[in-house]
Amino acid sequence: MTQEFLTTFFGWMAVLNIAVLLFTTLMVLLLQDWIADIHGRMFRMERPNVKRAYFRYLANYKILTLVFCIVPWLALKLM
Repeated sequence: MTQEFLTTFFGWMAVLNIAVLLFTTLMVLLLQDWIADIHGRMFRMERPNVKRAYFRYLANYKILTLVFCIVPWLALKLM
């Protein structure tokens, strides 16, 4: 694999993961009460705990995207 191929691969992987993160964030913000009720019933959780779980999920996804997609892409671009 060439450096150009890896740079392209990590670049598109970062774009796709950022798009998923933005979509998920928008859905959580726009449909917050409705979706929290559904997930609360599914997992037998109180609404504050569901919202805390959403925040934790979004934070972890953002960190993983940064570490495994954006940082390798940036490192390859700087080489």
